[in-house]
Amino acid sequence: MSKKGKKDTSSGKKVTMKQAVAILAIVLLVLMYVVSLILAIFDQTASGVMFRASLVGTFAIPLLAWVYIWMYGKLTQKHTMADFDLGKESEDKKD
Repeated sequence: MSKKGKKDTSSGKKVTMKQAVAILAIVLLVLMYVVSLILAIFDQTASGVMFRASLVGTFAIPLLAWVYIWMYGKLTQKHTMADFDLGKESEDKKD
């Protein structure tokens, strides 16, 4: 199996704060959906509440992650993927 897809911590690659927030958001969404599915299968009374929480979380978690990444970029004066100027960085590199 190739090691190209795996990150090696000994080679100096580190996970940035933006990547950690994105990974955390993905994990939270997946866990939320799995718990909703398990509750629905076993017909618990809390399954309806968890389903509604999953619907809200589907929009709220990515939105909060985007706001955090955007604020991180503004506070550190760095360009992030959450900035509103989508094409500006690529135009700057061309010049």
